[in-house]
Amino acid sequence: MSENPAEGDRVSFRFRREEHLKGRKEIREVFNKGRRYGCRGAKLFVLKNNLQYNRICFTFAKITRKEQPSWNAVSRNRARRLGRESFRLMKDRLLKGHDFILLVYPGEANVKSERPKKKIILSDRLNQLESLFIKAGLLK
Repeated sequence: MSENPAEGDRVSFRFRREEHLKGRKEIREVFNKGRRYGCRGAKLFVLKNNLQYNRICFTFAKITRKEQPSWNAVSRNRARRLGRESFRLMKDRLLKGHDFILLVYPGEANVKSERPKKKIILSDRLNQLESLFIKAGLLK
């Protein structure tokens, strides 16, 4: 990374390694002690941490193939990518010092869209995540 002072003034949109919530113990603690905020298609768990940055984990509801046959590895990976990108784009607008778990369910996002209901796109996930963070009172 360069030591150019002009670059230090810019907001970093990178999704750094320390921003990933990892470890079974930490994830269980967020699930058990964290506050829950939900909307159609997703649930957000929030727990304060003692760090200067936020951490997030993306996970999925246990859905059997009989209940939702299209909820396969490809769709889960796409949902994870959209969630990561949405978080990356809005992380500078969030209050610092929290751990998050985004639990995603198959189906459409809770958005009013004029396009036909097909796949969830980035703007859908961004709106969904923004509404969850507003409910949690974490947007600046």
